[in-house]
Amino acid sequence: MTTTWYAFLLVLLSQLIGNLQAGWHTGTAPPAGQSWQYCVVGAGPGGLQMGFFLDRAGRDYVILERANTSGVFFETYPRHRKLISINKRHTGKTNKEFNLRHDWNSLLSDDESLQMTHYSKDFFPHADTYVKYLKDYAQKLKLNIKYNTNVQNISRSSRNGPFTFLDQHGHSYKCRVMILSSGVSLPNDAHFEGIQHTEGYRTVSLDPEDFEGKSVLILGRGNSAFETADHILGSTNVIHMVAKSRLRMAWETHYVGDLRAVNNGLLDTYQLKSLDGILEGNIEDMAILKRPDGRLILVDRYELEEVLQENVTDSMINSHVTRNMPDNFALREPYDKVIRCMGFKFDNDIFNNDSKPEMGQRKLSKYPQMLASYESTDVPDLFFAGAISHAVDYRKSAGGFIHGFRYTARALFRILEVRYQSVPWPSVRLPITELVNHIIKRINEASGTYQMFSVLADVIILHGDGMECEYIEEFPVKLLPELSSITGRNASRVIVVSMEYGKDFSGPGKDIFGPMRATALPVLAHLSNFLHPVLYYYSALPTERDMSALDPKEVLPSPDRLHHIVEDFLTDWTAPVSHILVLRRFLESCIGSDLRYYFDASCFQLAMTHTAVPIQCQKHYLQGQGLKGTDLHWQHVQEMQNILGSVAMEAASEGGSSVWRQR
Repeated sequence: MTTTWYAFLLVLLSQLIGNLQAGWHTGTAPPAGQSWQYCVVGAGPGGLQMGFFLDRAGRDYVILERANTSGVFFETYPRHRKLISINKRHTGKTNKEFNLRHDWNSLLSDDESLQMTHYSKDFFPHADTYVKYLKDYAQKLKLNIKYNTNVQNISRSSRNGPFTFLDQHGHSYKCRVMILSSGVSLPNDAHFEGIQHTEGYRTVSLDPEDFEGKSVLILGRGNSAFETADHILGSTNVIHMVAKSRLRMAWETHYVGDLRAVNNGLLDTYQLKSLDGILEGNIEDMAILKRPDGRLILVDRYELEEVLQENVTDSMINSHVTRNMPDNFALREPYDKVIRCMGFKFDNDIFNNDSKPEMGQRKLSKYPQMLASYESTDVPDLFFAGAISHAVDYRKSAGGFIHGFRYTARALFRILEVRYQSVPWPSVRLPITELVNHIIKRINEASGTYQMFSVLADVIILHGDGMECEYIEEFPVKLLPELSSITGRNASRVIVVSMEYGKDFSGPGKDIFGPMRATALPVLAHLSNFLHPVLYYYSALPTERDMSALDPKEVLPSPDRLHHIVEDFLTDWTAPVSHILVLRRFLESCIGSDLRYYFDASCFQLAMTHTAVPIQCQKHYLQGQGLKGTDLHWQHVQEMQNILGSVAMEAASEGGSSVWRQR
């Protein structure tokens, strides 16, 4: 080979290396290495739960985790190490599904040993215990997890093409469907003058001695703020807490993310005049200045800007800013420490600009925008699981917490199965005579609809012959107009079984302990305040337009028929008259059939005196099931079957129907 050819090849090689390096740094991934159909980013509880469903279905998946273990978030948070998710070990029942209603930490699995109740006896377990639980969950179930893999630069060459991305070592990967379950782990800090003088929740000291005799200001008013205050309550001079929004108690709003009773010690010292206090104010309208003695003062940002324009010296700024403050300004005294406890948000920096999902607006600004199917609004095939998926039900249900998103992860998995594997949503076909019993069983045991109230509901598809129905569990109510396409099952007439609180019962400042807070009368069931079953009957599925016109307090559009099952103090909806009787009558009005059970003698009498008999008699007595008697009885049965067959043929030829008509 000549020297010219050598030089030419060297130039080509040099250009190729340069192009690869340029693509490496600008975000264009090199040719993909390992490839999967499903990539789950994050091995926290949401990612592990998603991985379990994919694994048991035999799907081609991987869970990618940047740390060397599962659940690394819980190695740091909560900082004071007590979880606020309850671990109720005893309920008086052995039903596993019912007990999950009161076990807020366990993930769903097929291993009975993987229940948090076996790991801790504490009602609020230690966070270290939960780290161990998640490690065991990943190992015992043999989930496909690739640890020490920091996903970076997620990109896509076309709108419907595969996702490509790199790890911290430059290795490339590819997947068809991306499922983000990385949590909301980025501190959600405000921007204000003097933030450098404050400490974050992540780094604040856990030693109460460091706060001995100190005055402390806490920015924020969530559970992390109150958790921090409770930890140092016995050491400080005063603790003041400021946030933009008003205080919301979980017992008022029925939202587990609001302030829990286990953390609210500061409210006692505030309301019992013991120096501590809370107040409202926009932190971004404030500024924090450091005095010459090292103490910190809170001032109005606009006052500070005016003073800075006067070209005063640093030593004079404090006096100039404070001179115009009211002499009774609530936060006029200096503080020794200011702590930021302002929550967390989703970090979307792992995406390249061509595939970065849009973030939400206003109260949803800490979450990516997503559809009710947990898919990104602007990036197809990008889904969200775990705490991130809470954007769909923010402040409405429990989807931001383990006892909620373990069920939304299952709903997402079922959506993926229909869409990418053509596997229909699971359902149970029931004789219509068994519908009452099945509904009673579900409303008394089901944990998914109980925890994800008003968000996940059971849907009953009524078939045209009126003899059978199809029961679908835990379907996202916002997707009801798309029921057929999402489940892979034909549906028109449906009954939706939802668990709901009263519309006007929840909210900050509501008197939820008032004497009229509950009702026990079935006739007043629609006034029930506590969680109770609500049934919606639709002769045709609601439309997208119907859903978009909903009031924020409404769960579903107005149905053809609506039924509330009266609230029950024991959450036990098995009372024969107050619960079951009125439920059966509602279902009969929807179906147009008698759903009662009859003794054989009654079936025989009805068969001899009516042109049509109840469904239960048709399904059992007239089929000879359980019939005891002489040959004469069997002869009567055969004769009645012949008569009914003739009547049915005659009615059909006349365009009539087999309604009950007495001879």
